[in-house]
Amino acid sequence: RVLAVWAIWGCLSAFAQSAFPSRPVNIVVPFPPGGAADQPTRLFSQALNNVWKQGSVVITRPGAGGAIGATAVANATPDGYNLLATNPSLLILPEADRLFGRTPAFERSQFVPLGLLVADPVVLVVKADAPWKTYQELVAAARAQPEQITYGSSGAYSASHLPIEMLAHAANMKLRHISYSGGGPAILAVLGGHIGVTASSPSAVMAHIKAGTLRPLLTTGAKRVAVLPDVPTLSEAGVPGYEADSWTGVLLPRGTPPEIASQLQAEVVRITNLPETKERLTAAGFETVGSTSDAFATLIKNDLTRLGKVIRDANIRAE
Repeated sequence: RVLAVWAIWGCLSAFAQSAFPSRPVNIVVPFPPGGAADQPTRLFSQALNNVWKQGSVVITRPGAGGAIGATAVANATPDGYNLLATNPSLLILPEADRLFGRTPAFERSQFVPLGLLVADPVVLVVKADAPWKTYQELVAAARAQPEQITYGSSGAYSASHLPIEMLAHAANMKLRHISYSGGGPAILAVLGGHIGVTASSPSAVMAHIKAGTLRPLLTTGAKRVAVLPDVPTLSEAGVPGYEADSWTGVLLPRGTPPEIASQLQAEVVRITNLPETKERLTAAGFETVGSTSDAFATLIKNDLTRLGKVIRDANIRAE
């Protein structure tokens, strides 16, 4: 009987040790704190901590336009304890590397989509006292002074680099690119007068717009942003066909046990669809999505095709 009891206890202990999660889950954001991907991830992590006993920890690993953090997660042990919360740079960076003969640091295929947190159009902003009151004025100035107006992004081929290059290509203007470690530092550079322009999600720049320190020129969505009703869209500014959203989604390394992957997918979808999660994201200025993993996978597939074509057609090269 004693042996039987110990055998049962051993089985229960083994089950308890293997139950997921048995320790906090790391969510890696490959950009500096305060950026468009970092904010919704922290709100999601807080919501996760409210419903998960073990909770989660947000870790920022910026650099190389998001490649450093993404590579770290791609090469992490696929046990469910290291997730990646990122934006379209996940798709752009490998495509750009292949186009220009470089070996990609990581591949999209190394990740399994869990769910989409938010999807927002990008806002093109300048300092409030900049000489350009409208997007058309910026274009006219850039055409008159090729490569004299600078813009900042979170790195080559990042989610803030590509939209501005797309706009420059469509408007036949030449801007000079300055690369930063993330969207937050690029915004600070505009505020400090070190560069002329940057692009970010509405949530990342709304406080500065409300404070009167940044001026929005346009948004890249198909329709106007609810919190910026007076800011024209690309089409309204005379640049149709380049509409795009910058999303933030959660993924995990390929090779994660199927049962853990399924559990994480279900948790991400459930938490992002909770009314309180949506309310907090909306209050912070995000367009909430809370999609399924299948819907996120479809978005990734469509964006892979679209963004790859944009890079090739515009011949977008890193500095």
